[in-house]
This record gives sequence, structure tokens and C-alpha cells, in this order.
Amino acid sequence: MAKDVIIALDFPSKEKALTFLDKFEGEEAYVKIGMELFYKEGPEIVREIKKRGHKIFLDLKIHDIPNTCIGATKSLLNLDVDMINYHAAGGYNMLSGAKGAIDESGKDVISLAVTMLTSTDEDIMHDELKIDSSLNLEEVVLSYAELTKKSGLSGIVCSALEVPKIKEKLGEDFVTVTPGIRKVKNASDDQKRVVTPKEARELGSDYIVVGRPITKADDPVKEYKEIKKEFLGE
Repeated sequence: MAKDVIIALDFPSKEKALTFLDKFEGEEAYVKIGMELFYKEGPEIVREIKKRGHKIFLDLKIHDIPNTCIGATKSLLNLDVDMINYHAAGGYNMLSGAKGAIDESGKDVISLAVTMLTSTDEDIMHDELKIDSSLNLEEVVLSYAELTKKSGLSGIVCSALEVPKIKEKLGEDFVTVTPGIRKVKNASDDQKRVVTPKEARELGSDYIVVGRPITKADDPVKEYKEIKKEFLGE
């Protein structure tokens, strides 16, 4: 069930990110802070954006040995983020350890695992990642999703194209957050498995992540509202 649109703040600096958010004064948006911005500015950028009343998906795709992952989780939870994620490829002990750290904190955080990046297609999966050629992309994503649920996390990051099968197998309450959203599907960029906001809603995505279509728009607030209306079906 469509819940919200998350704006990807893929900016190289605090100044650019906050200047962009100045346009959203009075809007309590859900935003994604990824590696580029977090590694440049550190935890302070999260604190500053939280002060402005926005929800935050901290998209660092944690992937390490279980003890390191648990320690990283505890550190990041101190920032009061609303959503956090890991690579499912880290395995059960890493994922369940992170879930344990979240539970211990008592914080209400949506915890996700990344299955396959939306820039990954069948050829990359088989030829570069060397994943069993007898399995197709959907089968691998479903396997990672099942591992994520077994580990106790809230849901996964995946392509909207994979959501119907995920919901069928793992239930409607299993959260799906889907990047690779475009207003039109002929944009030439690094996303390979893309859908429109309306298609994402029809496929059953809970949250969509939208970056360039909003951040590069002439009127980002207007574009955000249009995408949100299309996704939520209002």
C-alpha cells in the first residue's frame, strides 16, 4: 500500500542539500541521505535535516562482519533516523544482529535490506557477480527477500517490478521501498529497471525513492507534489 515518496538528496555538499530543502519550507518531506552526502558532511547533516522536521532514510547500505555492522547500527540509531538499510548479501548473522541492535535501542526504525541494486541486470548478475546462471534475477531477489524476513528486518529495497511476487510470498506487511522511479521510461541514465510512480503504486510498492526527476526539476516542489499525487492515487 502506497505510503510516501522519499526524495533522494544526492548532493555533493551540505550547502547544496539545504539550499534545495529551503524550497520545501512548510513541507514535512521524507528524504534519503546517501553515501555521497553523508561521507562528505558526516552526522551533522542528519541532525540539521531532522531539525527541519523531515523524516530521514539513511541509505548507507551497511555490509560488513556482524560485530562491525551491529556497532555501526548502534552509532547511526543515535541520529534518530526513520529508516536504515543493509546489503542482504551480508547474510543472516549480519542482518539479524542489526535487528537485535535496533530492538535493543527501543527506537521505531524501518530496517531494510538491499536485494539487487536497480542498476544491476541479468547480464551483470551472471557475468560480473557470478551468481548461479540457473537462477534469474527475480529468483535471486526473492531468495534475498526471504533471508531478510527470516532475519527479522522490516522489508527490502528492490525494483517495483519485483514487488508483486515479494508481497505474494512474504505478505503485505513486508515493506518494499523502490528506487528506479521515472516520470517517463525513456530517460537515459544508470537505472535499468525503472517504472513510473503510477506503475509503482499499481505494483504494490510501499515507498518510492525519487531523485533526479525532483532534484533536477525547474520547480522541485511542484514536481514532488505531482509525483506524490500520482503515487498515492489522490
